[in-house]
Amino acid sequence: METALSTMCLETERLIIRPYIESDLKESFELMQNPELFTYMHMGVLSFEEYTGVFEWLMNSYNTPFDRPFKYSFAIRSKATGAFIGWCGVGVLDFSAPDKELYYLIGRDYWGNGYATEAAAALTAYSFDVIGLDQLYAKADPRNKASIKVFEKLGFMFDRVLEGLTGDYEDCNGELLHVLTKERFSR
Repeated sequence: METALSTMCLETERLIIRPYIESDLKESFELMQNPELFTYMHMGVLSFEEYTGVFEWLMNSYNTPFDRPFKYSFAIRSKATGAFIGWCGVGVLDFSAPDKELYYLIGRDYWGNGYATEAAAALTAYSFDVIGLDQLYAKADPRNKASIKVFEKLGFMFDRVLEGLTGDYEDCNGELLHVLTKERFSR
């Protein structure tokens, strides 16, 4: 595991964000069974077998050092209850490598509580201060007003509407790409 990730545990007022561990599998899978979560995403509900494969890939991703193309996802748990409430991550923006993007998902039962903003702010700070990034991108379907609001709260600026993407990335056409520099976030 990348050395810094082996000790990573981000604590906010209400959340604990840390690398996945094997015991997160069941709760993580159960959270991802609500089709409403995928309204603006390019994926859907997975079977347990499919999700187990993704989960193993996520766990193995921690072995990729910061200076290589990485894609990390982290568990988000409630400090008060210990409940698994979602995940957030940072990694290569696939259609624009080596640029990095911020991404997150909060379980449906936890929407509207500011958890996405709280988790994204903590991971953004970690990305700039520990991983050493100078800028981050974030993208969202233009109908996903909640995510766009999160971007704005963190200081992300609208960059462009994605267009002209082909192949595996064609589904991203029409999404709004935002960018945040370390300097702007520090202010």
